[in-house]
Order: sequence, then structure tokens, then C-alpha cells
Amino acid sequence: MNYTPEEVREFIEEEDVKFIRLAFCDVFGKQKNISIMPDELERAFDQGIAFDASSVEGFGDEIHSDLFLKPDCDTLSVLPWRPGQGRVVRMYSNVFYPDGRNYECDTRYLLKKAVKKAGDAGVSFRFGVEQEFYLFELDEKGKPTKIPYDDAGYMDIAPDDKGENIRREICLTLEQMGIRPESSHHEGGPGQNEIDFRYSDPLTAADNAMTLQTIVKTVAYRNGLCADFSAKPLENLPGNGFHINFSVVSKEGCKCMESIIAGVLSKTEDMTVFLNRTEESYHRFGHNRAPKFISWSRENRSQLVRIPAAEGEYRRAELRSPDPMANPYICFALMIYAGLHGIENKIPLPEAFDYNLFKAEFEKAEHLKRLPETLKTARLKAYESDFIRKYIPQTVLDIYCGKK
Repeated sequence: MNYTPEEVREFIEEEDVKFIRLAFCDVFGKQKNISIMPDELERAFDQGIAFDASSVEGFGDEIHSDLFLKPDCDTLSVLPWRPGQGRVVRMYSNVFYPDGRNYECDTRYLLKKAVKKAGDAGVSFRFGVEQEFYLFELDEKGKPTKIPYDDAGYMDIAPDDKGENIRREICLTLEQMGIRPESSHHEGGPGQNEIDFRYSDPLTAADNAMTLQTIVKTVAYRNGLCADFSAKPLENLPGNGFHINFSVVSKEGCKCMESIIAGVLSKTEDMTVFLNRTEESYHRFGHNRAPKFISWSRENRSQLVRIPAAEGEYRRAELRSPDPMANPYICFALMIYAGLHGIENKIPLPEAFDYNLFKAEFEKAEHLKRLPETLKTARLKAYESDFIRKYIPQTVLDIYCGKK
């Protein structure tokens, strides 16, 4: 929604709001927030609310530790699980230096810059995401276990699917916050679930991806469960994917989309450490419908990039390698830059690889490049990449690549 500061003030007063959460995330995409009282809202809009940046991963050291949060009015939303009296609202916030400059390691700001660059090139990106997660039981002390909530399989229904009512509660909560989930279902692993979003502009899509994880964890805990978004929670069972659907609006239409897909494919190795940032991320590749090779095809879920059946200007593609531990702001920013690289350099789309890569004979796939097989390999590839260095601040690059 498009709110002005004045409209936010009116909403706070009329709706009996007592707490305002100013939300942001660290460089890894872990959500943080500061709660302020309504009397502090004016200061938040005018000057920002100071916080100790040295305690946030990637946000500075003790020498230069003061940064400020200024709320983004467009992201105002009531938190439905908080009390009706003395309500709590949340706004995502932008991070600034004391002198008013944007903080370059604020990953939300990184995405804004990418969106602007695309706009200057006459291209408008749209993203829709699919996030998978496991529901595990808690022990007698309320600590997470690795015991799945059910033994159901892909798209099973109740009573085998015990997560049905939990997904329903999650989707209704999202709806109350003005977010439209597109679909939800049980995934392939025991206790594994998936919730999908309709496409939207990059910043909204990234904000919604962050919000989903908060809601899922909150609803799961209220039901005596733990939600696990890690890449590979259970050995020898399906990992969690963060599938990113992307499309573009431009005067060039389909031709532009082909160049964008080609650009994403050409920079996948460079980007992988930001799409898959944990060691277990690499245990997921090549198993249970997670990609292993850098290839594309139509309607083929064994490929890195899949193009579902659709034609015209709004044709979309799906990148299947990221997992939910990724920071969506960085993911979307790098995908935009890679797509623009494809357009600017007129990179041709490689020939489609129309084989099932989970069953194909080795000889058929031996000419294909592989995704990095370890976190160490992915870090090295990113650290040596001119493309990554052009768009990712050195501090963020050092953190992701282990160069402390």
C-alpha cells in the first residue's frame, strides 16, 4: 500500500497502536527489529532511530557503530498475532549513516539500486517465490527436534497431511497483512510444506519472502511446533528450496527474456554463494529434484532454470537452485544485474537440454557446467568474480566468502 507519513500517523492513532516495529535484516537475511512507542514515530521519520550496528553481522565495527533506521511507509502492516488492544504494527526500514547517506551494506538498498538500474534500461522485473520448510515437533522443554510433524508425501491430504490447518492459518495471516499467497501444499518430505506467492515488484517480493518466514515460525510455535527453513534438515530426504520465478516487462518482449535467462545462466556460478550460503546447501544439489548442472529447459524440473508453459511478454522462468537461507534482497539484485548483463551483451540463450538430469546417462550431460559442489568452491568463484565485485560491497563479499 502507498501510505504517506501523515497517513501512518493517523493510522497509529485511530487503530490504538502502541508498538511500532522497525524491521530490517543483516547481510545474511536474518530479520531484526527495534520496537518504538508512538511518541517516537516523528523522530523515526525525521531523524531515524539509532542502533548499535557493530552488533549486526556486516554492519560495521565498534569504531563506526552508529546507524539509523527510517521506516518505509509503504510497508505498514498490523501484526495479526499480537493483541487487539495496544496493537503492534511493523514497517520495513531503510538504513542510513548519521549524515543521512544510505548505508551501502543495507541489502534492501542494494536491491533498490538494482531496480533503478533496470528501470533506466527500460526493463521492469517481477518476482514470485516458492518457499519450502519442515515442521518438526518440540521436546518436553520446548526445544526443536528433528521429528517430522507427519509422514505425508507430495500433495497428500488430511489426515495424512497434518500440516493442512497450519498452512491455512499461515495463509489467512498473510492475507490479513495484505499479502496474497497463491497456493500451498504438502511437499515431498515428511513434515515438509510449501507456500507460493504471486509475482510482484522486486522489493515487495523480497519483503514478502521475509514476512513469510516470520509468520511461518510464529504460527508453528503457537501450534507447538518448530519451522525449519534450512537447506537440508534431514539427511537423505528432500532439502528445502527457494524457487524464484522471474519475468520482465519491456518493449523487446520475449527476445529480452531470452537474453535475461542467458545472463542468469552465465553468472550462476559467480552468484551461487549468495543463493546458497551454508555448507548443507551443497548437500542438497543433485538430489530430490534440486539441480546440479547449469542448464535450462521447458517444463523440466531437473534443470537449473525451468520455463513453465506460457507465451508472450509475461513469460516467466524459474530459478531452482536457491534455498530459503538466502537473503532475498541480494538474490533478486544479483538476478537483475545478471539479466541486464545478458541484455547488454546480447548473450544468446544456449540450446535447451531436454533430458531428465536425474536419470540421464553421464555422457549426455558431461558437456554441461556444474553448480559449485562445495561452499569453499562457491566462495572462491564469487571472490574472484568481477561481476560480483561490481555490485556487492567489499564488506559483504568478505563476510560471505570467509575473508575476515
